[in-house]
Amino acid sequence: MSQQTAVNEQVLGEYLATKLNLTLPIQCEKFSHGQSNPTFLVIDSSSPAQKFVVRKKPSGALISKTAHAVEREYRIIKALGQTPVPVPKVFDLCTDNSILGTPFYVMEYLDGRIFKDPMLPELADNRTREQYYMEMVRVMAALHNVDYRKVGLDGYGKHGGYYSRQAKSLTKVHKLQAETIAKSTGGATDGTLPRFNELVDWLLANPCPDDITIAHGDYKLDNVVFHKTEPRIIGVLDWELSTIGNPRADLANMLQYMALGPLDASSPATYNPNITIPSESMIIRRYCNLTHRSYPLQGMVYAKAFSLLRNAVIAHGIKARLSIGQASSSAAALAADNGPERISEALNVIYSSHPQSKL
Repeated sequence: MSQQTAVNEQVLGEYLATKLNLTLPIQCEKFSHGQSNPTFLVIDSSSPAQKFVVRKKPSGALISKTAHAVEREYRIIKALGQTPVPVPKVFDLCTDNSILGTPFYVMEYLDGRIFKDPMLPELADNRTREQYYMEMVRVMAALHNVDYRKVGLDGYGKHGGYYSRQAKSLTKVHKLQAETIAKSTGGATDGTLPRFNELVDWLLANPCPDDITIAHGDYKLDNVVFHKTEPRIIGVLDWELSTIGNPRADLANMLQYMALGPLDASSPATYNPNITIPSESMIIRRYCNLTHRSYPLQGMVYAKAFSLLRNAVIAHGIKARLSIGQASSSAAALAADNGPERISEALNVIYSSHPQSKL
């Protein structure tokens, strides 16, 4: 068993050999990127070596019964494989817990580039940076233009009322997270996020216009894989939170990460006065053009505030899992304490646009 990954490579290898044309033995390496579902690179013994990716549910009791849904990830990636949306090819879904202890699926390894710094300092110039971001918009629009009924996803989520359902769901998840944190501290704290209820109350009282498409749920820079040398996305990753939802959620999430960077950033986004990336208005205008929506897009204040709320809960979930030793990434501690800041930012978005709403 690999000490680095805590995966029984012999058992996994023997199982994979029944599903894939690979050469045993295999080696497994855990990806450091990604907080929710443990993800592993599998390398076989052929020459040249073949590479696959295994993504599994975490072990142990889960704080949220709806999170970590690798079965849903497998289903939507497989469905989107027949559309213009670039996704990795999936090979197998295993629900036999005797193999890895929890369900997992197997997909192809995408040999490309994943960027984390939203300023894209690795790229040559601002024109190139714009091309990469516009490619992200193109792919997001392609996803939202998919007729989910035609690809077998009609029952993948409820139709309409996405944001109100999500706000109520996040409230329940936050409560479970708070209880977990409080228990781990022996009651020294109640484990709640400051001003959480204030933000949720505003969102429930000021609903966003309904709009129904497939929603990725966490569309952002470090969840897409670009071609090694071209501004072209070869795969969208991390479909755990996908559903039938409001497309503004994906757009707002992308914009949030462009402005703030990832939760687990070990350092702030690059600041260089000579580096620029597309503005929010450029991104939204291009998105509206590709999806045939009117510009300016209504409901974006709500969408941006909600995106910050959701990411506050994600950070809080990492903190809760960290408190019980269940966080799956070495970068977990960097993200765990970002929840309160995201809540404050969400309230600032609301009150700067709707000063009359301030309590």
